[in-house]
Amino acid sequence: IPVKEWYDIIGEKTIADAVLDRIVHHSIRVELFGESMRRRNSKIENVFL
Repeated sequence: IPVKEWYDIIGEKTIADAVLDRIVHHSIRVELFGESMRRRNSKIENVFL
């Protein structure tokens, strides 16, 4: 879920700030682009079945 959508999902802004602060305090943010590897591998597995 993109960061910009977190507040809408959590709902209450104050609670969202507290939760997100704890989640991202010592984290490194990595954004991935492209097709999901799980979805890609699933398609490959279905071809061989």
